[in-house]
Amino acid sequence: MVYNFSEFKQKAKDVEEWLKKELSTVRAGRANPSILDGVMVESYGAMMPINQLANIVGEDARSIRITPWDMSQAKSIEKAISVANLGLSVMVDDKGVRVMFPELTSERRVALVKVAKQKHEDAKVTLRMEREKIWEEIQKKEKEGEMSEDEKFRLKNEMQKIVDETTKKLEEVVEKKEKEITA
Repeated sequence: MVYNFSEFKQKAKDVEEWLKKELSTVRAGRANPSILDGVMVESYGAMMPINQLANIVGEDARSIRITPWDMSQAKSIEKAISVANLGLSVMVDDKGVRVMFPELTSERRVALVKVAKQKHEDAKVTLRMEREKIWEEIQKKEKEGEMSEDEKFRLKNEMQKIVDETTKKLEEVVEKKEKEITA
């Protein structure tokens, strides 16, 4: 019997994408507009992400320029970023909103590395849980006589290869982020 690992491979890919997205919000020393992805702004009675209300561009290495399409939204954007508590300085001027990234202290860098490692651990736990679901499914099929014991262990090895590949990718993503934070 051939077991279809496509759903498991997709879930492993989803875990990897989740980790990349989560780590993109952990800021390093440089200005990165993706840190604002999770910030929601009250606009005309609804909560909306900043990128649906304004143009966001990197101004220089330590600042971002947010140019609202409707300048009356500038104060709301400033308030939303301040409330998000991202450790950023926000200032409204005649062109829109300017977001400044302060220089990272060594203590802050250590804290950010810990956050990155925690997100990495969360991703690994999710992957292990998915692996356990598949393993239980394979064992159930073997008990029901749908496959032999040899087939069960062959599938287990195949599944472990997928887990190992994904784990390696997750580690590479986190190592890259750590270098970015500590640089």
